Amino acid sequence: MELRQLRTFEAVVKHGTVTEAAHALALAPSSVSAHIRALEETMGVALFARTAHGMRTTAAGDRLVDWAALLLRQSEQALGEVRGAVRALRLGALETIAATCVPALLRRFARRRPGLGVEVRVATGRGVLLDEVAAGTLTAALLLDRGEALGGLGFPLPAASLSSLDVGAVPLDLVAAPGHPLAGRPLRAAELAGERLLVNVAQCSFRLVADQLLGPGVERVDAGGVPVMRAWAEQGLGIALLPRFAVEDGLAQGRLVRLGLPAPDLALRLVWSTADEALPEVRELLYAASDSRGAA
Repeated sequence: MELRQLRTFEAVVKHGTVTEAAHALALAPSSVSAHIRALEETMGVALFARTAHGMRTTAAGDRLVDWAALLLRQSEQALGEVRGAVRALRLGALETIAATCVPALLRRFARRRPGLGVEVRVATGRGVLLDEVAAGTLTAALLLDRGEALGGLGFPLPAASLSSLDVGAVPLDLVAAPGHPLAGRPLRAAELAGERLLVNVAQCSFRLVADQLLGPGVERVDAGGVPVMRAWAEQGLGIALLPRFAVEDGLAQGRLVRLGLPAPDLALRLVWSTADEALPEVRELLYAASDSRGAA
């Protein structure tokens, strides 16, 4: 089994035909067919069913897909190790985390490896980040979660094995406009029945916590992102469960008040592909994240 055969296998899986795979690899179609035949002979099984519409993976081919990706990534990793090369770090985060939590981690990383390039990818959804980490497009992602295991907040995970490290806590506050009738005293979740809760999309971390904390008795009002939820709460359009870093100025200046229902902290969690754990850039990021954790 050769690496070039695995690359050809991946290309045929991706493009669906020998001709298109050959074009993508800059090979002759006969070379692509020869690579696939040689790989099938080595494996002792058919990897593709040849149809009039192209190439479709067999059950054995389906099983090889993840292994091929892993072996090719590990070969790149080994080559980098031998050459002493460290690739640019590619870190992903959602917009709120990229603006507030990523800079401190990048500063620590830059102190450790001042010459290493860093690219930050601001994504629109957590699922996109996790899929790109699993695929190796991102070195790692910084996201919010809860509980001991990755996904404890209640969001789905990709099939690939992912590892994580908690680098800090993100406190949450339930806030409202000054003069809210429930302000100034301890509360139980049942007392908020009938209130208007300002929320973002269903998979938003703060909404997932609010759903667990408040249950179905609170009316949900779609308000968009954190800045809009905060502004609407200041104007008395509803209550909002938001990270403390987003509301501390409003609380200090009297534009918001904290309601007396304690909310659990979220974990600021660094996530990377387990298969990439030995990559130099991943190790450097983990060292920087561990420094950040110790400083917290």
